[in-house]
Amino acid sequence: MANTSEESSDATGEASADGGASKKKKLIIMAGGGAVALLLVGGGLFFFMKGGAKEPTAEAVMAVETQQQHAYYFDLPMMILNLSTADERPTFVKLEIALEVGDEKMLEVIKPNLPRVLDAFQTYMRELRASDLQGSAGLFRLKEELQRRVNIAVYPARVDDVLFKNVIVQ
Repeated sequence: MANTSEESSDATGEASADGGASKKKKLIIMAGGGAVALLLVGGGLFFFMKGGAKEPTAEAVMAVETQQQHAYYFDLPMMILNLSTADERPTFVKLEIALEVGDEKMLEVIKPNLPRVLDAFQTYMRELRASDLQGSAGLFRLKEELQRRVNIAVYPARVDDVLFKNVIVQ
C-alpha cells in the first residue's frame, strides 16, 4: 500500500512539474505571437503611410495636362426655378451651370440644342424638393442627373461634365 501512495505522489509531482513547463511554453508562444502581430501591424502602417503612394510618371503627368488643355466650356444662362413644396411657402433655386466638353465642335452642336437642354433641366428641377439638394450628396446626384439629361438632349454630342458655378436654394 505504501508503494501506491509513493507512486501517486511521484505522479502528482511530475504533473506539477509538467504544468509549470506547459505554462512557460504557453507564455513563450503568446509572447511570440504578440511580437509577430506587432510586426505585422507596424509593417502595414509603414506600407500605407510610405510605400503605398507612387510618384506619377512623366507620361501620366503629360496625359493629364493634355486632357486639361483640351477642355472647352459652355455657359448656360442663369436659371431661377421654383421647387416642389408641400406647404404654401414657395422655395426657389438659382443655378449657374457650365458644361464641359472635350471638343470645340461639340460647342457648335450644343448651341442649336440649347432650348432642349434648358427644357430638360427645368422639367426635372421643378419636381425636386429643397431636401433633395441638401449636402454634397444631393448636389452630386443632381449633377449626375443633369449630365444624363443634357447628353440625351444634345445626342450625338457628348458633355463630359456639368459644373456648378453657383447654387442657391432659398
